[in-house]
Amino acid sequence: MIAAYAGSVTEIDEQGRPEPPLAAAELATLLGFLEFQRATFRWKTDGLDAAGLNVSVAASTMTLGGLLKHLSFVEDYWFSVRLFDRRPHPPWDSPEADDPEWEWHSAADDPPELLRQQWRETVERSRARVTEAMSGDGLDMVTIRPRSNGESSSLRWILVHMIEEYARHNGHADFIREQIDGQTGE
Repeated sequence: MIAAYAGSVTEIDEQGRPEPPLAAAELATLLGFLEFQRATFRWKTDGLDAAGLNVSVAASTMTLGGLLKHLSFVEDYWFSVRLFDRRPHPPWDSPEADDPEWEWHSAADDPPELLRQQWRETVERSRARVTEAMSGDGLDMVTIRPRSNGESSSLRWILVHMIEEYARHNGHADFIREQIDGQTGE
């Protein structure tokens, strides 16, 4: 875990999630909320086999396995590809990954252990990239790879975007998990 955040963890809840600090500096607050959202997602996907990870609800084709793979992609895309203009990590560097829906529909073919491992490793790389950025321009660092319109995002923006990305998908994960085994919670 990132040192700036690790020292500010005050409580771990019953699901193993670090509570975000109530009064901390900007970086610790942002990382606190991102780590809480990541831990919520881990909680929602833990303990499920391939069948559980491939359940969809109602008309949606979204699955928890697809979410694991999608959030792995999003972590790699923002913290490695966009922030530092580094090549995508496998499997995002494959020709199949050029399909914008690939992570969603290919997850059904991946074993649960692989999906979880990819996600954990990508999160660890993302944490390392944040630490690397903080040793330079910090939260004001802008993406080396700009958007198609030439504008760049700051690390601060990326962290807020990732909190939003996880929070939105945690709502999906909660709904899907409730259909699987009745487990609910924030």
